[in-house]
Amino acid sequence: MSIDSQKQAAAEAALQYVPEGCCIGVGTGSTVNHFIAALARHRVPIAGAVSSSEASTRLLQQARIEVIDLNSAGDIEIYVDGADEATRHLQLIKGGGGALTREKIVAAASRRFICIADQSKLVDVLGRFPLPVEVIPMARSYVARQLVKLGGQPVLREGFNTDNGNVILDIHNLKILDPSKLESQLNEITGVVCNGLFARRGADTLLIGTDRGVDVLKP
Repeated sequence: MSIDSQKQAAAEAALQYVPEGCCIGVGTGSTVNHFIAALARHRVPIAGAVSSSEASTRLLQQARIEVIDLNSAGDIEIYVDGADEATRHLQLIKGGGGALTREKIVAAASRRFICIADQSKLVDVLGRFPLPVEVIPMARSYVARQLVKLGGQPVLREGFNTDNGNVILDIHNLKILDPSKLESQLNEITGVVCNGLFARRGADTLLIGTDRGVDVLKP
């Protein structure tokens, strides 16, 4: 089974977690694109979706799924999103698409977080995938120096601005043995808006598409 087929299988499996008649949260990325397509194809009766990015908003609107502002939605039953890396402890690195801040906000506002991914995203230790950090532009150099002190190699994501108008520093060469601790340390750096570690609030269920089908991982 190809990587894309594994993504599609995980996305299809997430449909069984979607409660009818409710507003759901929808993340960003290639696996989530499969999920949005599956929602439309199966005509899942939901009240609407809170989107984590402009890209997902466009796809939801094309699928004729109502996009609801989070401030109007209140608490969300479930949030469905992908990951760039995931461990069996359901800790994640996200933000390869640059939507990490909005993704983390929607995840925080949701009762359950269903993460969907292909088998290549499952790792023993986070950090092989560069960790994204969203930064206020004027603080870029200062934040980069602090990231070096933490042992990483920050690289500016050239030619990219987030939907919030900020820049991304991708931290290379990290071996993240304590994701929750590092997430807190990064949040304390002045000028950091958000970082791509989802450890303090990780996934509640991880659906991994494999050649054998979909593996379901829970705490």
